[in-house]
Amino acid sequence: MITLENLSKSFSANGNPVVALRDVSLDINAGSLFGVVGPAGSGKSTLARVVGLQERPDRGVVRLDGLNTGALDGRRLREIRRQVGVLDAKPELHAERTIAGNIASPLEQLGLDGPTRRTRVGNLLDLVGLTQRATQRPAELTAGQRRRVAVARALASSPSVLLADDPTAGIHSEESGAVLAVLDRARAELGVTVVLTTPDAGVVRRVCDDVAVLEAGSLIERGSVLDLITNPATRTAQSLLPAIETTRAQAAKYERSVDVVLVGFAAIGALLPEAATRFDVELATIGGGVTRVGDTPVARFRLGIRGEQAEGALGWIAERGAHVHTARTPQAIVAA
Repeated sequence: MITLENLSKSFSANGNPVVALRDVSLDINAGSLFGVVGPAGSGKSTLARVVGLQERPDRGVVRLDGLNTGALDGRRLREIRRQVGVLDAKPELHAERTIAGNIASPLEQLGLDGPTRRTRVGNLLDLVGLTQRATQRPAELTAGQRRRVAVARALASSPSVLLADDPTAGIHSEESGAVLAVLDRARAELGVTVVLTTPDAGVVRRVCDDVAVLEAGSLIERGSVLDLITNPATRTAQSLLPAIETTRAQAAKYERSVDVVLVGFAAIGALLPEAATRFDVELATIGGGVTRVGDTPVARFRLGIRGEQAEGALGWIAERGAHVHTARTPQAIVAA
């Protein structure tokens, strides 16, 4: 468990103070893949450096499994730092060394013997899917492959926490999925707690269990990704749910319209047809679509409704886990 208590951090820029973090408090569960999302300047990278014990906060406490890291210094601080692997936004590999050699470099610094290093490097090459590239140099790899090498190197010393600062930065979209898959494997197979910062909410949608949203150094929102997207008012839902585009003419065909959020295969496939049959109402999808949060399908639909038992149908849907909201966002309606 990583616990952040009222973290604040400021810097000086051209003689003026710049607040990077403002009283940020978070709990990050052990073994989770936690996303910190926000625009440039929101404080994401500063938070990552503070959690990674690379910088001390001006105020507040970082606790790792209950240990107050602010009270540590010297040898004990160095020991705890080794429990946190860091993947920088722009990691540099040793151009003259092979891929295997790059991954082995932190193990050499730790003084591990050759057989132990080779076993560990082999396991990590398999984890990141680059076993066949072991003897190549970084220049022979794509940007996405080099980033996966950097992930393996950050994991070499067997940290319990991996901080990945904007891990898909500068990588083409077709390769970013492989990098995110490696982070997910590290969490699933090695039990590493992964803290990932990104300006791209789509990255959170693809791999994160929980998310914190930062803006101008302040914590705007936090919670389970699946919980947050069910409330259309949250920043997370606004970023991740399918957009609704429907015409006034379409909505005018029905007695009323509502927005529903459905989570899971069963809800998306069966809940609306069953409600329509059970209550003898018409439930027509007039906008929205389906996306995925990790492996879970999530739909946001705008429904046009006709029938005397419309209210009963909507209540029945809500009782079975759907989230029903009055359609009241004219910005999402395209004029006919």
